[in-house]
Amino acid sequence: MSERLATLAEGLRAILAEHAPDEAGIEEVFVNTNAQSTLKLGQARGALMLVLADTGVPIGEYAARFVKKAVVGTGGADKAQIHAMVSVLLPGAKIAGADAADALAIAITHAHHRASARAVGAAA
Repeated sequence: MSERLATLAEGLRAILAEHAPDEAGIEEVFVNTNAQSTLKLGQARGALMLVLADTGVPIGEYAARFVKKAVVGTGGADKAQIHAMVSVLLPGAKIAGADAADALAIAITHAHHRASARAVGAAA
C-alpha cells in the first residue's frame, strides 16, 4: 500500500509541475459499506492532500452529493448522468471513463464555487 501511495504522490507532483494549477478540488471521504475500501480511499486522499499542501496549492473539498447536484442538478445522479453532463459542459474533451468524469465534475464544481465566491466578494 505504501508503494501505491508513493506512486499517487509522485504522479500528482509531476502533474503539478507540468500544469502549475492555482487551486485544486477534491472529493470528501464518504463512509462506504466496506470499511477497508473507505480506509484505502482515505489514505489515498490524504497522500494527495499532503502533496497539494506541500506545494502550496489551496484545496476545495466537496461532498459527492454536492458535486452531483452542481453538475447534474440532483444529488442522486448516477455515474452515467455525470459522464453525460461533463461531456456537455466540456465539449471536445476526451473523457477516459467514469473516474475521469468524476474528477472533471469535481473540477467543474470547484471552478463554479470559486467563481461564485469571487463574485459575492466583489459585490460586497
